[in-house]
Amino acid sequence: MKNIESSILQTNQTTYNQPQTQHIADTTPIMRIQQPSTIKTIPLEPVTEKRSIVAIDVSSIRIGETETGELCAIRAAIVWKEKNRYKYQRIGPFPFHITEQNKKEIHKLFRNHYFEFSETPNIVNISARMGNLLERWLQLGISCSTYNSIILWDGSMTAGTVDSPVDEMSRLLEIARNRLNTVLAFSKNTTLRFSGHKLTDYAEKAVPPCLLQITDFPSSSGPVILLGDIYVAKLSCGVCSFRMDIDKKIPQELGIEAVRGLLGSDLLIQSYPETLRLAHIYSTFTATEVIGIQRFIAHQYGLRIVTRPNVRRMLFGPFGKGADG
Repeated sequence: MKNIESSILQTNQTTYNQPQTQHIADTTPIMRIQQPSTIKTIPLEPVTEKRSIVAIDVSSIRIGETETGELCAIRAAIVWKEKNRYKYQRIGPFPFHITEQNKKEIHKLFRNHYFEFSETPNIVNISARMGNLLERWLQLGISCSTYNSIILWDGSMTAGTVDSPVDEMSRLLEIARNRLNTVLAFSKNTTLRFSGHKLTDYAEKAVPPCLLQITDFPSSSGPVILLGDIYVAKLSCGVCSFRMDIDKKIPQELGIEAVRGLLGSDLLIQSYPETLRLAHIYSTFTATEVIGIQRFIAHQYGLRIVTRPNVRRMLFGPFGKGADG
């Protein structure tokens, strides 16, 4: 950050309305099979005995642009549900100034933590990858520090992508298993399709709470490996259902028991756990926070904030739609 002192910070007029940087777990390559051999419905009953629930989520966002690079920020949130009480911890926000010169140092940092990239990531993608690294660190810390808990991930257990090496993901799940934790991964968006239909469409007529188990699902597609058994989770009334991954290396009955424990220990709205919902809310940047970060950085490092002209609006007026407006 120190190399931006007395520089210019350019912000887009539409920065505050832009969506958060795409979550790494949502970029899983598309996998298709023509028709599942069977779809088994597993009805669920909540377990009365309360279990500890822990959820983790991370967000990254673009703050602005300098003459030499981009400013971004990442933030994480951890939420615990214990004894009918919710607790949370925010980590960050951490601002970074990424340039063509220092991105190699960041790339080296990834390599030192087993994140092998075929090439140095470009400036646009590196902030999301930094957020992903922070998320993996927190998942590791929670797996090591909790015992006999249900750990909720935002995303999937897909490994073999550039940001989720198989060895690293397998190590995270093994540590969690060794401490009798069960990891459940919820995907808000899924690219998995059967016969042209999205995976979650098959739960439309299911009676909640239940899981839809997909049998004979391929465990790999090229370099991509699925480390979890894939289910469609419809855990409460409503129109939503989600892809849910459960660690393949734990007995199926223990995985189902963990979902029943989640039903008995956490609030679920539209089939989504409240702990994971709160983790998303506490990690996400609001428009007010983005302005606050911009003003703090400008004051701390003597930056002059200018608004970048919206070229599309200047050229096309109300028809200037797209990334810049």
